[in-house]
Amino acid sequence: QVKLVESGGGLVQAGGSLRLSCAASGLSFSGKAVAWFRQVSGKEREVIATIRTSGGIYYDDTVKGRFTISGDGTGNTVYLQMNSLKPEDTAVYYCNAGSRTFGRIGAYWGQGTQVTVSS
Repeated sequence: QVKLVESGGGLVQAGGSLRLSCAASGLSFSGKAVAWFRQVSGKEREVIATIRTSGGIYYDDTVKGRFTISGDGTGNTVYLQMNSLKPEDTAVYYCNAGSRTFGRIGAYWGQGTQVTVSS
């Protein structure tokens, strides 16, 4: 059974940093695209960063230069380092994986982790 578990969310002041983790069981990230999405209540879930271990990184313009997506080298965990956080980054952050095609939504989602940035 495939399971993705996000962790690392929390409450932080504007300008602060958080590092989110997405840990997989029953699935290796090797060769697959892993993406971070976020969703604000009442709005659609949007992709903000994607990585594929075989090559390729994407950032949405809203996070480019502030967030960094990376893998741990084992194919089991992907991180999202979030710096210079803004109140508009407040959302539930989800990890998505399963597709080998960069930019295509995978079949698996984590449960989400709340990030709240206070002004």
